[in-house]
Amino acid sequence: MHGYDACLIVSRTQHMLTLLKLLQDGRFHSGQALGAALGVSRSAVWKQLQQLEAELSLPIYKVRGRGYRLQSPLSLLDSEALNKAGSPWAHRVFDSLDSTNAEVMRRLAAGEVPPFAVVAERQTEGRGRRGRRWVSPYAQNLYYSLALRINGGARQLEGLSLVIGLAVLSTLRAFGLVDAGLKWPNDLLVNNRKIAGILLELLGDPADICHVVVGIGINVNMQSSVVDIDQPWTSMQSESGTLIDRNALIAQLSACLEGYLRRHELEGFSALREEWEGGHLWQGKPVSLIAGVQKIQGRVLGIDATGALRLSVDGEERAYSGGELSLRLSDDS
Repeated sequence: MHGYDACLIVSRTQHMLTLLKLLQDGRFHSGQALGAALGVSRSAVWKQLQQLEAELSLPIYKVRGRGYRLQSPLSLLDSEALNKAGSPWAHRVFDSLDSTNAEVMRRLAAGEVPPFAVVAERQTEGRGRRGRRWVSPYAQNLYYSLALRINGGARQLEGLSLVIGLAVLSTLRAFGLVDAGLKWPNDLLVNNRKIAGILLELLGDPADICHVVVGIGINVNMQSSVVDIDQPWTSMQSESGTLIDRNALIAQLSACLEGYLRRHELEGFSALREEWEGGHLWQGKPVSLIAGVQKIQGRVLGIDATGALRLSVDGEERAYSGGELSLRLSDDS
């Protein structure tokens, strides 16, 4: 690509981001005012709005005499707000990534020292557990990955994903979602609808020093008309009725993560086991545990000191753990 062409693309991207910042309040803005802010003509504004709508799938309304507005207000990420004094670690902010977990891995491979977090407005190849696609519309949800260095070997990995779940649960409840709860091993639900998920990826030797990439996805301001997801889901805005400030959400999440990770490091998972069971929505309920083609029927007793699921199966207690397991309520068709 020639240098001139690259400059044009950068300039166009900057104009689009500036336009988004001007329009994020969801109110009408005249073409003349937008053009003045960007230093371009009204016809150029219209072209950029069309491009913005096409590339980011953000519906834009045009009303003669009033101007342009987004279908819904946005809360855009703000690097300065996220990295203010008091942040437990640096937050790397991106407009678009293949996945935040993949970006963390690239940075670790290049020698960046954890802890640090990566967040993005959107992901083009977001991943969930068991290779599922994580739907990642622009500027609506939270796509967050945290790089951790684990020095304590296997003990520091015990129950780690469940500890992360407690931090996410604490964050959701801090924003008023008192009905949010945990679903073993890595999901959070509200009224049996998924609102958040966690994906941990390990780099290095788990018996010695290794890195863990903690991927967290939270449905924040996503609207049902925007996406097509093959399971029941909800969002923070749907539950609360208000637009959520994603910068405030990230700040709260990072603070909760730091607190729970410190407790886990000092006291081990056993110190958090009772709290996790208290937040587990399916505690004591009949469930089906799916492991490949095998389906195990049982009743949830809780979790053990390593975070494994304890089930009563035919009157006998059994423990299950592993990344390929899936839990369903027994009456869930």
